[in-house]
Amino acid sequence: MKYTTLPTTDLKVSKICLGTMTFGEQNTEREAHEQLDYAISKGINFIDTAEMYAVPGRKETQGSTERFIGSWLKNQKRADLVIATKVAGPNPGLSYIRPNLGFTEAAIREALDKSLQRLQTDYIDLYQLHWPERTANFFGVRNFETNANDTWQNNFKTVLEVLNKLVNEGKIRHFGLSNETAWGVMKYLETAKNENLRRPITIQNPYSLLNRTYEIGLAEVSVRENIGLLAYSPLAFGVLSGKYLNGTPADSRIALFPQMGRYNSNEAHRATQLYADLAKKHNLNLPQMALTFCNQRAFLTSTIIGATTMDQLKENIGCINVALNDELLQEIDDIQNVHPNPAP
Repeated sequence: MKYTTLPTTDLKVSKICLGTMTFGEQNTEREAHEQLDYAISKGINFIDTAEMYAVPGRKETQGSTERFIGSWLKNQKRADLVIATKVAGPNPGLSYIRPNLGFTEAAIREALDKSLQRLQTDYIDLYQLHWPERTANFFGVRNFETNANDTWQNNFKTVLEVLNKLVNEGKIRHFGLSNETAWGVMKYLETAKNENLRRPITIQNPYSLLNRTYEIGLAEVSVRENIGLLAYSPLAFGVLSGKYLNGTPADSRIALFPQMGRYNSNEAHRATQLYADLAKKHNLNLPQMALTFCNQRAFLTSTIIGATTMDQLKENIGCINVALNDELLQEIDDIQNVHPNPAP
C-alpha cells in the first residue's frame, strides 16, 4: 500500500480508501466484515461512510452501513484506522434520516451523535458536509440556476464555528467538504482564515475518466490551498469496469437501481469503449487503468473504491501496484479531448 497524509495534518492515510455505501443494500453484514478484513490486510487504513448510507438511500436501510462498520470496528484497534463519515444536507426526499436535515448546530450534533453510536466509536477522524445547503450544482447538475432569495453565504462562519466546537470537544478530529464547488471551497477557506478558525482539509467529489470536471477549477484550489481530493465514483458507478459495454447485467447496480444512471449515457459508453481499447493496448485491464489514473493525480489525497464482490475488491486494491507512463497518459488525454466529461 502507498500512503499520504491528510492535508495540514500528520494523519497518515492509505492512497486507497474503502468506500462502503453498498453495505446494507448490496452487501450483508458478513460480506461487509469480509471486505473490511481484507482491506486492512492489504494496508488500507482509511474507511469512508455516511449517515444516509446504504445507497440508494431509503428509510429501511438508512444507517445500516455505519452499523455494519460499527459491529466490526468494536473489535479493531481504533487508533490504527481513519474513519470518515458525513452529515446530510437538506433534501425533502430524505426527511426520514432526521427531521432537521442541514447544518445548524442542533442538526449537526444530532447527526454526529447518531453516527458515533452506530459506529461504536468515541470520535470521527474526518467529518464531512455531504452536500451544500445553499443553491449549488452537485450530483451531476450542470446548469446553475440563480436564486435571489438564497442568502446562505452568510452561514459559512456559523457552520465553521459548529465544526470547530466539535473538534475542541474531541468528537471529531478534522472536517471536510463533499460535492462542493470551487466558490464554496474558497468561501470556507477564506472565512476560516479571517475568523481564525480551523479549516476544512479535504473535498470528496466525483472524479474519473468520465468526469474530470474537478480539473476545471477545483484542482487548482486543491494544489494552491492544500486541500486534498477524495475521489469518489472513480469507476463511475461501475461503468468503467467495462461490464456495461455489451448490455446491462441483470444483477448490476444500474439494473437494480435505474435511478443511479448518472454515468449510463450513450456518450459515456462510447468513451468507455475507447478507454477499454486503450487499456488492452497497454496490457492493462480497464478498472485498474481507471483507478490508477486517479491515484496519480497531483491534487489527489485518496481514491475511494467500492465493490460488491471480493473479486472486485481484490482487483481494485491491486491498482496500487500499477503505474501509467507518459505515453498512456497522453493517449487518455487524447480521448478526453474528443469526449470531454461525457458524464456529470
